[in-house]
Amino acid sequence: MPTVVRSGPYRIYFNSHDSGEPPHVHVDRENRSAKFWLDPISPARNLGFSRRELRAIRWLIAENRHRLLTSWHEYFQD
Repeated sequence: MPTVVRSGPYRIYFNSHDSGEPPHVHVDRENRSAKFWLDPISPARNLGFSRRELRAIRWLIAENRHRLLTSWHEYFQD
């Protein structure tokens, strides 16, 4: 599970078995987890984050989108 970004309490990563899906990331904080598509940036799944926190995570993903997409494509060699 390559971690691409750590920011404050958030760990943003993807799973090595995710290659069959469109580019996306997983975000964890303590016992909360979410999955976000990268193009366009949108939540796919949420387990425990508030709406306010999801907006903050979306902003964090948007700020790092280029890095996240580059890492995805380099790892999966699309």
